[in-house]
Amino acid sequence: MAMVNLMIAGRSYQVACKDGEEETLRAAGRLVDARVREAVAGLGTLSEARQFLFASLMLADTLVDNRPEAAAPPPPDPELANQANNFADRLEAIAERLEKEAVNP
Repeated sequence: MAMVNLMIAGRSYQVACKDGEEETLRAAGRLVDARVREAVAGLGTLSEARQFLFASLMLADTLVDNRPEAAAPPPPDPELANQANNFADRLEAIAERLEKEAVNP
């Protein structure tokens, strides 16, 4: 496991990565740093959390613009969808029984 020192918005962060991925992580850090600086320049003083929030949103916006499918939710798992439908059917049956009991106590 390799350790990389990233400078983002003037602060140093030690981040671990797999051996051989150091330069990719440094490039990602430079990109985040640029977006944080852009956010601060456009919005003024921001807390560290807000700096990273806006940098993340700007990066996500770039991904969505370049790859609209990145914003689309993943397709539902067929097994989970089937389970949800079965559960909904059971709930409807219970609701029908309760309605009948309420009408004919």
